Amino acid sequence: MADFTERFVPTADGLTIFLRDYEPVQPVTGLPVLCLHGLTRNSKDFEPIAGRIAALGRRVLAMDVRGRGRSDYDSQPLRYTPATYAGDVIAALNRLGVPRAVFIGTSMGGLITLIVAAVEKARVAGVVLNDVGPILNPAALMRIAGYVGKIDPQPNWASAAAVTKSTYGASYPDRDDAFWATLVRRTWKQLPDGRIGLDYDPAIATVFTQPQGAAPPDLMGLFTQGFGPVPTLLVRGALSDLVLQDAVVAMRQAKPDLDTVDVPNVGHAPVLDEPIAWEALIQFLAKVP
Repeated sequence: MADFTERFVPTADGLTIFLRDYEPVQPVTGLPVLCLHGLTRNSKDFEPIAGRIAALGRRVLAMDVRGRGRSDYDSQPLRYTPATYAGDVIAALNRLGVPRAVFIGTSMGGLITLIVAAVEKARVAGVVLNDVGPILNPAALMRIAGYVGKIDPQPNWASAAAVTKSTYGASYPDRDDAFWATLVRRTWKQLPDGRIGLDYDPAIATVFTQPQGAAPPDLMGLFTQGFGPVPTLLVRGALSDLVLQDAVVAMRQAKPDLDTVDVPNVGHAPVLDEPIAWEALIQFLAKVP
C-alpha cells in the first residue's frame, strides 16, 4: 500500500472532512487527481489505484464524503446530498491549495463532480466517470435504496464478508474469496462493542425516504454545460444495471469527444484496477495536463 498523509479539513458548516493525500513521485507530470467514492463507500475504495497514479507523477487526494469513513457524521441528515458534498469538495480543495484537478468520480462521486463543474467549471480539468452518468436506470436506484442504511452489524469479519458478497456479488461474479475479504475491510469497521458495522452513517438513507418536491435537476444539462469542453472518460461495468447502453449512446450524442470503455464481467462499479480500466485511465491521464 502506498504511503499517504492524513488530512482533516473543515467544511463551511463546521464538520471535518478526511482525505488521504498521496504525494506524486517526482517529476510531477500533471495536475492533482481528486478521487470521490460512491454512496456507501469511502476513500479506501481507491487503494488499488491511488498509489499507482501517484507513481505516474500526480498528487492524489482521496476523500471521505461527510457521513462516511473518517469524516464527521452530520446531525442533520437532510444535508446528505450531492450539492452539500460538492460544497465540501470545493472547501477542501481551497484549504489544500488545489485550484484545479482531474476528478475521478465513482457513482455518487460522479454526480458530485457534475455539480462542482456547474458551480466552478474552471476547477475541473478532466473527468473520469466510473459507472455513472446523467441518465441513471430507476430500477438500479431502487435496488440501491433497498439496502442503504438497512444492513445490521455482524458478529465477525467472516459474517460481514458474506453479507458483502450477497449484496454486491452480481457486480463481481468471478471474484475469489480474497477479493471479498479485502472489500469488507474497506467498507466495514469494528464497532466499540466488538461487532462489525458498515463504515457510514445509516442516516445517509434519509434522502431516499423524503417525499419528492421540486423537479430533480437536469443532469443531462449539467453534463453538457459542465463537461462540454472538458476531457471526459466514461468507465462502465459491462454488467452495469445503473448506466445502460441507451444512456451511453445519449452521452456520446451530447458529447461526441467522450471516451468510453466497458469493463467485462463487472457490474456497478469497476474497481478501476481491472487491466482494461487501468489502461484506459493511463491513456486518459496522459492527454490531460
